[in-house]
Amino acid sequence: MDKRQEMIEMCKELRLPSIQAFIQEDDMWKQHQTAEDFLYHALVQEMQDREVRAKANRIRSANFPEKKLLTELETERLPQNAASRLPQLKKLDFIQEKQNVLLIGSPGTGKTHIAIGLGIEACLSGYKVYFTTVSSLVNQLKESRSERTLRSFELKFEKYDLVIIDELGYISFDKEGAELLFTHLSLRAGRASTIVTSNLSFDRWEEIFHDPVLTAALTDRLTHRAYMVDMVGPSYRILDTKEWLENSQL
Repeated sequence: MDKRQEMIEMCKELRLPSIQAFIQEDDMWKQHQTAEDFLYHALVQEMQDREVRAKANRIRSANFPEKKLLTELETERLPQNAASRLPQLKKLDFIQEKQNVLLIGSPGTGKTHIAIGLGIEACLSGYKVYFTTVSSLVNQLKESRSERTLRSFELKFEKYDLVIIDELGYISFDKEGAELLFTHLSLRAGRASTIVTSNLSFDRWEEIFHDPVLTAALTDRLTHRAYMVDMVGPSYRILDTKEWLENSQL
């Protein structure tokens, strides 16, 4: 076995796929004459490829239900307050400052799209992100409690740089679910960022939690130093349906 083939085998053993590909490519092998030059370019390639894989892994691990990019948003159709706040949110300073983002308003106005888009941007910027719906999170919390793994779940939940909790307001909770959700959101208050989307204004959150004291405490923790984004406006989906019906009649 010559040295080149031996290096390829070592790369396989060390799990260095980019350097392995670099060595296997004849043009690269011939182009870089000195060992120092060759090694430098091989390491640069490995670093770049690892960063690409790391970004893809963060996005995959974030549990997004679908890929929605901020660049795909039709900003002219967003509610005015959302359109004006989006440029600032795109900078992701709120994650660095451990601030929350609350997207509150009508169904179909782009709340989930903005939340996922910000989450993907955060993944690409090196942050650890987790996406969940409220109903899924409450079910996970209840299962963890019954299986006596709640503390392990808490520790994992606290370590995310950004947690996105979608669809607050679509279902109400029993006492156990409300208390578990309150406790876990409180764990992140002032320590890490959370994005919450809801179709209900704050004065209606008691309909979800059925406890005025708990509702007031949770609202206070979530809104402290938070970005409040008013998402009240006409539904994207209804507008799209109207346009489709009009076009189909032509």
